[in-house]
Amino acid sequence: MRTANIVRKTKETSITVDVNLDGTGEYDIKTGVGFLDHMLEQVSKHSLIDLKIKATGDLHIDLHHTTEDTGIAIGEAIKKALG
Repeated sequence: MRTANIVRKTKETSITVDVNLDGTGEYDIKTGVGFLDHMLEQVSKHSLIDLKIKATGDLHIDLHHTTEDTGIAIGEAIKKALG
């Protein structure tokens, strides 16, 4: 199976991404950013890629760090899963 796990930690965030490119569209996404969660759920559902994402960050400052680092971690996970 084409799967990967990525953990990304910075001064501002801690992100864990599990991806299964041969999945069924199941997801468990908790970034603390409601609209980002919604959009990633739709990507997972309609691409049939299983996504499990847990993110914590400095949301009291802004959403940028969590959003950016989540995107970077997803990209790294997909790249790793593809080999």
